[in-house]
Order: sequence, then C-alpha cells, then structure tokens
Amino acid sequence: MADLSGKTLFITGASRGIGKAIGLRAARDGANVVIAAKTTEPHPKLPGTIYTAAAEIEAAGGRALPVAMDIRHEDQVRSAIDAAVATFGGLDILVNNASAISLTGTLATAMKRFDLMFGVNVRGTFACSQAAIPHLAAAENPHILNLSPPLSLEPRWFAPHCAYTMSKYGMSLCVLGMAEELAPQGIAVNALWPKTAIATAAVAMLGQEPGFERRCRKVEVVADAAYWILTRNSRECTGNFFLDEQVLNAAGVLDLSGYAVDPASDLFPDFFVDPAG
Repeated sequence: MADLSGKTLFITGASRGIGKAIGLRAARDGANVVIAAKTTEPHPKLPGTIYTAAAEIEAAGGRALPVAMDIRHEDQVRSAIDAAVATFGGLDILVNNASAISLTGTLATAMKRFDLMFGVNVRGTFACSQAAIPHLAAAENPHILNLSPPLSLEPRWFAPHCAYTMSKYGMSLCVLGMAEELAPQGIAVNALWPKTAIATAAVAMLGQEPGFERRCRKVEVVADAAYWILTRNSRECTGNFFLDEQVLNAAGVLDLSGYAVDPASDLFPDFFVDPAG
C-alpha cells in the first residue's frame, strides 16, 4: 500500500493526543477518519472534543465523522461501526487507542477505577474488534492496530500498578490471539507502543516530576510509526509488537531528534520498555 487515500479509519479515543495524531497523519492522504470518543463538550483540563478533532481532520485534507460513544457499551460500539460503514461505504482500519489509566498499587486502586480500566482497555478493545471484523474482512488491506505494549511477565512491570498493567496486557493478548485467528482472512492485527514517554495532556494530568514533558517525544512519533504499519501488506505484517522507534528505523528514519519536545534533554523511557533494549 502506497498510502491511505480513500481508506476509512475508525479510531477510538481520537479527540486528542495520539489517536488524533494518527487521524491527522491519515488525513494528509485524504483518508476518511471516524473520531470515536466520549468528549462532546470541552473538558476543563483536557483540550479537544470529537468536533474540534473533526475540524482538524478536514483541514488536513481528510473527511471526518465525529461519533460520540462509550466503548464500554456494546450497543454504542455497534452503532458507531454501522455509522462509519454507512457514511463511507466500508471499513479498512480499526485503531484501538482509547485507554484508561491509574498508576496505583493494589490497595490504592478503587474497584470503580479497576472496572473503568478493564472496561475501556480490555472490553472496549475486544468489543470494537468484534464489531469491526465482519467489515474489515471485505476490505482490500484490513488492519487492526492496538496501542498496547509488548508482553512481558517481568514482575517489575506489575508491582507498581498491577491493575493497569493487567488491563494494558489484555489489549496485547487480543493482538496475540486475533492475529492468529484472523490471518486466514488477511486481517492484520498488530500492537504499537512508544519507546519513550509521549507528551500528551492526559500524561500531564498524572502529576509527573517537574520538567517531565521536556523528556518526552511528541505524539507525531507514534502517528508516523502507525502510518508505516497501516500501509504494509496486511497478509505479511501481522502479530507484531512494535515499538515506534523500531518501526521508524525500519522505515529509514534514523534521526528521531525532531520528535523530541526538547532535543537537549534525556528521553524518559515509557512503561513496559527496557531502556537498554
């Protein structure tokens, strides 16, 4: 695949951050982008709504469909997928980007927060994939891309925030299983994860150390990596747990300094990534 011109992408959590950045990169090719997220009114701390994101998508050269939905609810998921297919005539790509996070230990994790993380990260990913698969099966080069980490059973990734880790690994287990299950249909299923921390408004709300943002990369590093994956042959590129840096290097981009918020600062490694790896 040379580009994403005319392709339809359904991106969860695309009103801001990485999801919106992936949509904007696709829009530059003239893609159709479904912005599936909950935010219809401005949040006091998080910028962007499905409508402002849609305006940016269209300004970048794409066609946009903002859909207000909560991926924890099966009926809303299926209605949103149906709306995407009715509007654009089909579905080529599903990006499971929406995520909930709580970096808390076992005793500090309220069950309400536990249910939110599993409802969004695991159930939402599974539900969106389930609803999208029949339509993806009819596409020329269908892809599912989960924004989830490489799988590892090292205890250090579980101890500080067991519930969050389990929920993100649940998304990765969907990749492991669905890639094999859907291979006969030619539907690629891959995972993508940033090697370094990414500067998003949501991350800023976690209350990181002063100057943390300067040690991050911009969202475009993940968007460009996603674009490379989504333009591969779906029958030849599936079942992978990609890191953004690895993908861009493979694409011939060896100097990533332009993605840094502050090229002079040391980059902060992301969760689930061995800095020496």
